[in-house]
Amino acid sequence: MATLYLVRHGQASFGADDYDQLSALGVQQSRQLGAYLRARCMTFDTVLTGTLKRHAQTLAALSEGLQNQLGATLWRNLNEYDSEAVIAAVHPEPLARPTTPELYRHHFRLLRQGLVAWMTGRTQPAGLPAWRDFQQGVVDVLTTLQHSDAQNVLLVSSGGPIACAIGHVLATPPEATVELNMRLRNTAVSEITCTPRHLALNTYNTVAHLEGPEFSDCITHA
Repeated sequence: MATLYLVRHGQASFGADDYDQLSALGVQQSRQLGAYLRARCMTFDTVLTGTLKRHAQTLAALSEGLQNQLGATLWRNLNEYDSEAVIAAVHPEPLARPTTPELYRHHFRLLRQGLVAWMTGRTQPAGLPAWRDFQQGVVDVLTTLQHSDAQNVLLVSSGGPIACAIGHVLATPPEATVELNMRLRNTAVSEITCTPRHLALNTYNTVAHLEGPEFSDCITHA
């Protein structure tokens, strides 16, 4: 039996030219998660990440806090979908950079609409696979872990693949899977128990490492 710890990356650079880059806060969040795991004597016999920069940077900062340099197996199946392509499939007009709260909310309203449309087969975002193929790529990771000898597995990825994995375990409809995605916080940890015959969700979206007044401004979603 394996316990899979799914970690969403630290805060990235939302609204910047290159989103795929941790902010200074994202590095701090990731380092603090590592320190939290070290204080609890957590060890991992398998580490998996996607191939995006924010995944590698999150793991590097986490390793720093853990005081143990973790090597990872890279899985492209754990990479995030292209949110711009998802939005463009339902809103082809260019969007203004989300520099105000209203523009930020507008961006995520469209993303929700676009994700549901993609998941239900009503749109096909340019450059992305069909949703069922994206989903199957994530499920393949879970299936591999179900039949491995791993005990504690750390997985660093993005909101989309993590929500997809949890949605698969819970058999959620598209709208609920999207909400799982939208609520995931940066460096939040979710736990899945994997056995050859069963997958079970133990925790979702926890940020115990950011509890306390000193981290009151450290909980983010983007």
